[in-house]
Amino acid sequence: MKKILIVGPSWVGDMVMSQSLYRQLKIQNPNSQIDVLAPAWCKPLLTRMPEIHQAIEMPLSHGEFKLTRRYQIGKQLRSKQYDHAYILPNSAKSALIPLFAGIPIRTGWKGESRYGLLNDIRLNKKSFTYMAERYVALAHPKEDMLDSSSLGGLTNIPWPKLLLDRAIVEKTATKFGLNLNSKIVGLCPGAEFGPAKKWPTEHYAELAGQLLDNGYQVWLFGSQKDEDTTSQIVSSQKESSQRHIFNLAGKTSLEEAVDLLSQCKYVVSNDSGLMHVAAAVGCHVIGIYGSTSPEYTPPLTEKLDIVNTEIECRPCFKRECPLGHLKCLNEIAPSDINKLLND
Repeated sequence: MKKILIVGPSWVGDMVMSQSLYRQLKIQNPNSQIDVLAPAWCKPLLTRMPEIHQAIEMPLSHGEFKLTRRYQIGKQLRSKQYDHAYILPNSAKSALIPLFAGIPIRTGWKGESRYGLLNDIRLNKKSFTYMAERYVALAHPKEDMLDSSSLGGLTNIPWPKLLLDRAIVEKTATKFGLNLNSKIVGLCPGAEFGPAKKWPTEHYAELAGQLLDNGYQVWLFGSQKDEDTTSQIVSSQKESSQRHIFNLAGKTSLEEAVDLLSQCKYVVSNDSGLMHVAAAVGCHVIGIYGSTSPEYTPPLTEKLDIVNTEIECRPCFKRECPLGHLKCLNEIAPSDINKLLND
């Protein structure tokens, strides 16, 4: 049995997309054992991936170096006798633990000063358009991976698919007093990256009002950082409609958010981690793009609408609008989104 260690990414969307690699590795080696070293928050996602044998908690935060602690972690992992490691982050420090663990084959893309840390280093990352393609390409011999066409395109790689337990989903809905028997639209109005990814709160509020008038329940998702935004959306609604809108931001765990997103017929989202979760649980995703582009990290689902303006200054990939007008998002009207929701 081949034993594989993955050093996983540190962002929700990237972790979801990395499942494409795990699925590809299982296709190639059905009896392989895949463990993922990742931050503790990743466990709710990794436990929904049937390809994963064990999620190993990474005790160091994203920016910490701590060479001695990395050596200790690697030494502890030696007893597992991994055959192969795949290092998904680009940093040099992310490649240290597999080296210290004595893993004989260490595969990853060229990053910051990784020569010697990796012994199966890939140099042509920019020849692969999409992040999911870049992950999957690592599962193949480097000589076979010239560019995206070597994989047959994005549609020919395995897409993320998170497992759900209906009993747990129903228990989660009951916990939050939610009704699963009527049509639901999820809204994800947050954006960890910055305001240049964030469709205006007033636009989300107007869309929520239109949805409520059309007989939908509206569930609002996000982290504690998004609570001010989601509270504004709720408070702007007519009193008669407020019993059909539910503010879940900051109240659910990531695991609970996965369960509840799976019950939404549509999910309207900024370019965020929750957008990729929604795609992986089978929702119809309406992805709103401002400063970023779906040409790199699109939601991997066939039920998808991408919404963006054709303004010439986008995509700029900035956290804040460098021109100060944020037209790439302000000029997307709520009615543009509402017309995409068809029963």
